[in-house]
Amino acid sequence: MKSDLQWMQAQVVALRDVTPTVREFELRPQSDEGVDALVGAYEPGAHLQVQVMTAQGKLQTRSYSLVGEGDGRCWRIAVKRLDDGRGGSLAMWRLAEGDRLQVSAPQNHFALDLSAPGYLLVAGGIGITPLVLMAQRLAAHAKRAGVPVTMLYGARNAEEFGYLAHLKEALGEGVTAHEGSAPIDFAAAIDALPTGGQLYTCGPVPMLEALKRAWHAAGRPLADLRFETFGSSGRLATQPFQVRIPRHDLTITVPTDSTLLEALDAAGVQTLWDCKRGECGLCAMDVLAVDGEIDHRDVFLSEHEKASTTRICACVSRAVGTLTLDSAYRADH
Repeated sequence: MKSDLQWMQAQVVALRDVTPTVREFELRPQSDEGVDALVGAYEPGAHLQVQVMTAQGKLQTRSYSLVGEGDGRCWRIAVKRLDDGRGGSLAMWRLAEGDRLQVSAPQNHFALDLSAPGYLLVAGGIGITPLVLMAQRLAAHAKRAGVPVTMLYGARNAEEFGYLAHLKEALGEGVTAHEGSAPIDFAAAIDALPTGGQLYTCGPVPMLEALKRAWHAAGRPLADLRFETFGSSGRLATQPFQVRIPRHDLTITVPTDSTLLEALDAAGVQTLWDCKRGECGLCAMDVLAVDGEIDHRDVFLSEHEKASTTRICACVSRAVGTLTLDSAYRADH
């Protein structure tokens, strides 16, 4: 449970396909607070919450990072089309210029700290979106403060490097593009980072986990590793699964177009949550039994906790088969 966001209407004023699977949207907010105050207020790492209606008639809320320096009139977000997702990205791709939708004011849980002696940015696929503005701001900061800034940008193929030109313009030879699935040498990049330097990263969970291992192996402070995940990638294909909640004497099905958190809420099982991206751990629940396999899609639980299958982050993680979960509910006596 979390306090409701304040929503406003925004209009789609422009569309642009930056890769075959990523579409950029320019959104102009309609608010009594004034467009200039809203659009000009965000910092690197900020995102919008967006409400979209899926083809199945289900209202979903999605978070999209604000991309690059603004023009003072519009917000820019980019959405990767996921044909086997829960329907939110396809709903966004059906929007046309002139359409309207509900958005929140910018929020930021991935803020950039300009006090470090050096920076490493690492992006995987659509995870590049919050790092574009970081790269642009750090490029200007590096000229003033003389701190090194480097970036690793990974994508499955050359067509998916949607913002590489922007990054090259900002950081020049400081950007290295990695095409394909070959492992990136994170250890070498971390070793080149000055003591006290910070790493900012966004991308799929396996990439983030690899970075965390390399960061830990290098003896770097965890506080200097800053990350954001889009929480949509897992090891297993998304499919319906069963959940038993003995304290409620309840069995529910989590469909492909719903998260476990949403399914629990729809069934009247109250669950604490905050980020909905698998980062904060507030929604983690105790797992009593697993008949199948858990697909951990969060970056909060440790590798040991994930291997023990005793907890699950309900906002992003899923399963194949049947889970039996505990809840905070306690019957009155």
